[in-house]
Amino acid sequence: MRSILMNAAFLLLFLSGAAPLPANALPRVAVFDFELIDSSLDGEVYGTAAAEKERLQRLGQQLRAALAGSGRYEVADIGPVEEAARGSNLQACGGCDGDFAKKVGASFSITGTVQKVSNLILNINIYVRDTASGDAILSMSADMRGNTDDSWSRTLKWLIKNRLLTSNFGQTSDKSPL
Repeated sequence: MRSILMNAAFLLLFLSGAAPLPANALPRVAVFDFELIDSSLDGEVYGTAAAEKERLQRLGQQLRAALAGSGRYEVADIGPVEEAARGSNLQACGGCDGDFAKKVGASFSITGTVQKVSNLILNINIYVRDTASGDAILSMSADMRGNTDDSWSRTLKWLIKNRLLTSNFGQTSDKSPL
């Protein structure tokens, strides 16, 4: 009976076009560049500073490098969907980040925002979505003080170490999330 069920499962996978992942395959994640939510007076008057635009891109690069370096995730190349993703508001598009992630073969999409209240008060938010279900499965946030390269980088590093990697999303071990 068990072999009949296994054969039926493999037949369904084959017919659906999906290939079963090897037991040791790493979860594949698509990490998109961070977006700025700027409610500061500076932002209202002068728009987004060039330094902030550069920091947003560096946050995405830093997150991709940290996930790949953890040895627990395979980071998908978002190149084929990068332009479309940048042209979308990933936080308000009804889950389009998951659709973009699926197009590059990822099981999870990761998006993030930096909320700027002033040059002193900011926070970084990270969101993880399961592309199969479309559900948001994790969200995390950390406040920071100061609008500098160092404060942005340190805050993201803290979120990765103390929230994102401790959650074990996508892992098939006995460890439970947070």
